[in-house]
Amino acid sequence: MTATGPTALTKLGLTGGIGSGKSTLARLLQARGADVIDADAISRRCTEAGGAAMSAIAHQFGGDFLLADGALDRHRMRDHVFAHPEARQSLEQIVHPVVGAELQRRVEITKATCVVFDVPLLVESPRWRPQLDRVLVVDCTPETQIRRVHTRSGWDANTTQAVMRNQSPRATRVAAADIVIFNDTDDLSTLERAVEALAKRFGLS
Repeated sequence: MTATGPTALTKLGLTGGIGSGKSTLARLLQARGADVIDADAISRRCTEAGGAAMSAIAHQFGGDFLLADGALDRHRMRDHVFAHPEARQSLEQIVHPVVGAELQRRVEITKATCVVFDVPLLVESPRWRPQLDRVLVVDCTPETQIRRVHTRSGWDANTTQAVMRNQSPRATRVAAADIVIFNDTDDLSTLERAVEALAKRFGLS
């Protein structure tokens, strides 16, 4: 439970499907004083050459999943865990504790009144909800997701839909949320107004 009083810290989990605008919303909250912690970025660092998770990954999966410099071969591992769900569980059992320790360290040193945990698979992983005060979901239609990802990354619809199928269904994300921001327009001012209201709610500037 978050402490009460003038220096209370709110731990806000932020998630959304691919192309929903989650990263844009995170940047807007950060500009208003939130401390944004990117769980994926921490995960990537711990699987770089010399990263805190690499010794255990090499022991569990073998050297075939390492690049020449000792970093995780992400493309090979991604294909492997898509095909073998038990491998995903093994990888998560290695990486999650390392990421969790770094997240806790960041929370302990923050000076902000609101820490935003930017977590793409927040709804998919049951470990997140007990650590958070609120869950914020950025939502948009599947058609908007496909269009944005094509514009941003050049992916075709089939590729984007394959990623979407490996994320929680839209209805499941929305049902898990305490707060939903519908972001189906590319007009940034609409999202900025939503963030302004959210910032006031959580003591941000």
